[in-house]
Amino acid sequence: MIRFENVTKRFRGTAKPALSDVDFEVLRGEFVFLVGASGSGKSSCLRLILREETPSEGRVVVLGRDLRTLSNRKVPYFRRHVGAVFQDFRLLPTKTVFQNVAFTLQVIGSSRAFIQQAVPEVLALVGLAGKEKRFPHELSGGEQQRVAIARALANRPQILLADEPTGNLDPATSVDIMQLLARINAGGTTVVMATHEAGFVDQMQRRVIELRHGEMVRDERHGGYGDTSAIPSLAPEPERGAAAVAALTAVLELHREIVETSSAEPETADTAAASTAEPEATPQAAPHETSTDA
Repeated sequence: MIRFENVTKRFRGTAKPALSDVDFEVLRGEFVFLVGASGSGKSSCLRLILREETPSEGRVVVLGRDLRTLSNRKVPYFRRHVGAVFQDFRLLPTKTVFQNVAFTLQVIGSSRAFIQQAVPEVLALVGLAGKEKRFPHELSGGEQQRVAIARALANRPQILLADEPTGNLDPATSVDIMQLLARINAGGTTVVMATHEAGFVDQMQRRVIELRHGEMVRDERHGGYGDTSAIPSLAPEPERGAAAVAALTAVLELHREIVETSSAEPETADTAAASTAEPEATPQAAPHETSTDA
């Protein structure tokens, strides 16, 4: 599905390469976390997969295509199969929710009939049914990110790339977004997510590829975030309202239970599989989401 073959990427004006001899393969249907400190090369990997950049050395092969040999004219057609979600949402402020999602399909020439069918379906998938006529400023941060995810999924891509998708969200909303991404993956979409969110990586126990100074230092099938000394610990802040405190407390409690469970019993193939399932005890999840599995 995605293959990096001894990939090195150098940017003009920098002495050290952004990526150095990176080699890995992502299989169809996997959920892979890219982790590492800022500047480790996570975003560079995603840009190479999107064909926003090409490698200085080595090959990046996506969906069977060597992206070095893909002409600029064919890039838009290639990207129909790869959706992308970013930390800053990138919504069009003067367009409604429906129009934001439809815009992606209009750009690639989808028919009006297909758009009228596909947009409501994907909005229902991400839990935004009934909010088609709202504008971005009328939505919460989590709802805006859901619109961005819907837009990325509108053309039913085989691969979804997510670059710090919970970076601008509060803990409770972040849980909802992670559960949504897990359900999208369960529907067959390959997900590659760059993140600093150690708690979610540790909790989900999916494949983890760790980068450090542009080099791949770990590829673990059921891994955790690893060294968290470079990121802030998740701790209660001064009270900003009962709802915010309750949400943060619930996330902390969930993390504590995960740690206790993992230390109490050795992991087996069954427990590893179970740990990837959608958490049942997360009070932050929206009630309607449990019925939207793809």
